[in-house]
Amino acid sequence: MVEGLVSVITPCYNGEKYLAETIESVIAQTYPNWEMFIVDDGSSDGSASLAESYAARDSRIVAMRQRNKGSAAARNKGIRHARGQYIALLDADDLWDPRFLEKQIAFLREKNAICVCCSYRMINADSVSAERPVIAPETITLDDMKVMNRIGCLSGLYDSSKYGKVFLREELKSIRDDYAFWYDIVALEGRAYGNPEVLASYRVLGDSVTGNKMQLIGKQFRFYRSFLKESLPTAFLNTFRWGVAGIKKFT
Repeated sequence: MVEGLVSVITPCYNGEKYLAETIESVIAQTYPNWEMFIVDDGSSDGSASLAESYAARDSRIVAMRQRNKGSAAARNKGIRHARGQYIALLDADDLWDPRFLEKQIAFLREKNAICVCCSYRMINADSVSAERPVIAPETITLDDMKVMNRIGCLSGLYDSSKYGKVFLREELKSIRDDYAFWYDIVALEGRAYGNPEVLASYRVLGDSVTGNKMQLIGKQFRFYRSFLKESLPTAFLNTFRWGVAGIKKFT
């Protein structure tokens, strides 16, 4: 582990359209001590070649390929190679503001925490923000995480120096695997902290999985039952709460 180094893990599947913008948002960071693993998950477009072109120009960027196994496996491949004290997940169509790492590392140290997140804006296919931002809760407990994922994946930062690396659960088949990842991290000490400042941009596309909440209802319910081992009434209640929160978030 390299103290102070941030390992940015970016899975990519046919993400050529937005990948360059995502990479540029990392290159633009005011905190320069980072490495970025872009793991191409069997794309059929030019994603892998684009990542490799950036890797050839910036030694902090590592381009990797694998046959299609899903985002959880792609993220785990990057995490296995990560050398950083800090781990961050950034999808191939999301963006960080230039001071994201600088401010989040300072916030994590201020809170003496192993995990923090921040508020983020929603953007569309044209990178235009048309929604009110999602404001991070001041404190996130494990009980909060049992209701729904309170950590926006692009906004989370994990300090691995105390407990070591945490991996995504590939058995979830890339459905709610990010939820399980942040749940497992919060479970280490029972608490995470949210920075109210808006420091990232989450892209919502009409054909994305998260962009179609109706498709996820059954999978979310099964996640509560199988992964969190919630009772039937509690799983129904939390699925309802999650659905209402999603409607508010995406409308």
